[in-house]
Amino acid sequence: MGKLYDMLQEDIRYEEALNACINCGTCTALCPAAEFYDYDPRQIVDLVQKHDEKTLEDLLKSNRIWYCGECMSCVTRCPRNNAPGMLIQALRTLSQRTGMFTASEKGRQQLALKRAIGESILKHGYCVYPRNVVFERHPEAGLVWKWEHDHLDDVFERLGGNLDGEGPGVLRKIPQESLDELQRIFDVTGGQAFYDNIEQCSAEKAKEMGMTEKEYADYIFTYNSDRHGRE
Repeated sequence: MGKLYDMLQEDIRYEEALNACINCGTCTALCPAAEFYDYDPRQIVDLVQKHDEKTLEDLLKSNRIWYCGECMSCVTRCPRNNAPGMLIQALRTLSQRTGMFTASEKGRQQLALKRAIGESILKHGYCVYPRNVVFERHPEAGLVWKWEHDHLDDVFERLGGNLDGEGPGVLRKIPQESLDELQRIFDVTGGQAFYDNIEQCSAEKAKEMGMTEKEYADYIFTYNSDRHGRE
């Protein structure tokens, strides 16, 4: 089998996700993402089962593998106990490992997720840190959020939170020793190397597109071709 398939089969999610798919289409019929996006989990499972290296490469470079919301509704209804959503997870990981995620619009947004959520976890101990959710990058949040962001300390005090404060409370400051331990976990498990690879591949793509790394980051965070919906 080809190199990409060998790498895919190393992922335990690949083995657990496929159990003799009969192409009935039940997963697509109930998939929330398939209702709105150009996304068909039945088709993706079918493509993977072809064991064609070029087909797999095209899939790893496509937008399609990034539309899944990983709700796993597909698992609850499949008559053969397949898990297309789990297969998508394995495909996404392989796309990130090989750098092929930079070939698609939605794939390139992995850099934004890594910086907005991944780095927030390591720096602050939270997936979403409110001081980082600036209005300029989230205009869809509206002017109310702009005001709240400009007055976060006052808002959290009124709500009984403890933003960046010592002791208990919502969004309290996480002790540095806990953050250091979290970083060690990422180092030992390969999480940090995974993050570093996303940064490196993204930097190479930025150079290929003739952008500085900052221009590239701003571009992927705000650009939307509007070509993802189901027609």
